[in-house]
Amino acid sequence: MGLRLYWLRNFMLVLEIYQSRQGEGIWTEMPSVFVRFLGCPLHCWFCDTAYARGNDKEAGIGAELTPDEIVGRVLLLSHSHVVLTGGEPMLSPGIVELTQLLKEHDYQITVETSGTVYRPVVCDLMSISPKLRNTNPRDADLFTLREHDRERSKPEVVQQLILRYNYQLKFVVDVEEDVHEVEDYLTLLHGIEPRRVLLMPQAVDVETMIQKATWIEPFCTTKGYRYCPRMQLVWYGNKRRS
Repeated sequence: MGLRLYWLRNFMLVLEIYQSRQGEGIWTEMPSVFVRFLGCPLHCWFCDTAYARGNDKEAGIGAELTPDEIVGRVLLLSHSHVVLTGGEPMLSPGIVELTQLLKEHDYQITVETSGTVYRPVVCDLMSISPKLRNTNPRDADLFTLREHDRERSKPEVVQQLILRYNYQLKFVVDVEEDVHEVEDYLTLLHGIEPRRVLLMPQAVDVETMIQKATWIEPFCTTKGYRYCPRMQLVWYGNKRRS
């Protein structure tokens, strides 16, 4: 059964639930429980969780869990901060109910999303990662490329999210020219606070991350943005953390 059919049914596909530390963003280093959902309509070539996309050979099949079952598993772990991630967690049909249940148990909640789907969830931080042109898949067929390019950018959805939630806007930049696209994207939004804009280097090793920081950090300083290192590379290397 395809993922689109799963999303229409009354359960959520969860790939993994584990505890670790948040490696990115304004709450970096926070001990957290990660709930990773299976399924994403995008095909970013440098995605570091492609196994959660749901259409790759190496992807896990996921567990079919209700929101109550997910909360039950989270309660077995020790941290009070929960990160709902993916894949794309906002696609999951029970995401609103899940966030409500987690908040009833006094959890602090981050939702990590590409900003392509709006759901009225409950969360303490909406971590939005809009996708630039640099995410377009490489060596993909024309249909996949067009689908990704059509779905990757939904500024009208991002605008809804930033108006409703405590947010951070996290852009992955690969080459220096990408910062100009970030600037162009921000003109599509209203009421953006520069300190909530984070630029993160596309990197799979610490050496590359440090090299790219030499031009990302000064740019952030001039604009009032934040440089966002990928601390999981420093702590664990480029490997799946679960």
